[in-house]
Amino acid sequence: MGLREVKRERTRRLISDKAFELFTDRGFGRTTVEQIAAAAEVGPSTLYRYYPTKERLVLEFVEGSLFEALDWFREQTQLSLPDGLQGVVERVLDQMESNPDRVRTVYELAGQTPSVSAHLADVIWRWRDELTAELTTRLTADSSDQPLAGASVAFTAALAAGITMNVIEVTVQTWVDNPAGTDAKELAREAMCLLRGGGIPLPTVDPTQL
Repeated sequence: MGLREVKRERTRRLISDKAFELFTDRGFGRTTVEQIAAAAEVGPSTLYRYYPTKERLVLEFVEGSLFEALDWFREQTQLSLPDGLQGVVERVLDQMESNPDRVRTVYELAGQTPSVSAHLADVIWRWRDELTAELTTRLTADSSDQPLAGASVAFTAALAAGITMNVIEVTVQTWVDNPAGTDAKELAREAMCLLRGGGIPLPTVDPTQL
């Protein structure tokens, strides 16, 4: 990373940090872009170049954690898909646990502010779609791992991406609600063991009715 990129990233982080301080002290609705820009010692136009909306400022940390883990997964071509997806979950949770106050603030703001909640849902769906696309490519290329074809590949990929996201969401929500003594990664491993071992009740289908 060159000097210019380092300075841009430093400015980006500073704006985000100052925004969260103001959101925590004053609330999301009472904090203006001008106040955030002043706290970060940048102009409003500079702030908008980094973050087009206040909602993006709130979600920058969560979005970064999710998509950095997805970028990592794209590079792990030698890992089996189950191990790779477990790695994705654990990398996301590592990032979340590195800044618990910010994660809890995000969830509080999402619960209080419809626009933040809507943007969070959009981030989650975009992430699921991109993970689905990556899984589709991997499943198609590796027919020895799971011989699927056509719509079945896309369907399986979408289910896998959805389950992965659900493990992350339920784990983080449980951790946010019960921070004392809760190990997020241990919760996620428990969830995955229950899924693999049939410990979570799921709807069943009578094959004779298909």
